[in-house]
Amino acid sequence: MFEKILVAVDGSTHSQNAARIVGEMAKTYGVKKIYVVVAFEPIPTYLGEPNLQVVIDARLAEANQILAEGLAILGQVPCEVITEILEGPSADAIIEVAAIRSVDLIVLGSRGRGQLAGLLLGSTSQKVVGHAHCPVLVTR
Repeated sequence: MFEKILVAVDGSTHSQNAARIVGEMAKTYGVKKIYVVVAFEPIPTYLGEPNLQVVIDARLAEANQILAEGLAILGQVPCEVITEILEGPSADAIIEVAAIRSVDLIVLGSRGRGQLAGLLLGSTSQKVVGHAHCPVLVTR
């Protein structure tokens, strides 16, 4: 079935559900490798020093915290877990790493917008669904 799964986490309730689902899939379906990915938007270089380094440090600390929470929710799984922190537009980073790692499935959370929250996918989820090379599971 799915041997390599990428799960994208961003700290939202929806992405936490994605991590939980991937953990259960790993225990049930014999997944061999899980990539847990956090992506953050590029940092503008015009900030200059020392402001640029302060922002980089803050983003990395936040990404590491989100990653730690995602791993805790994923739980103990009977397979290899690889973590990655990526800089770039989230959807593009997820699609690119999924292609490079040749994953079989991408799992990520959905974020509704506005009054139609239950009907619309978030922009990241929508772009990943539309451009990924493999199946995408979007959770709520």
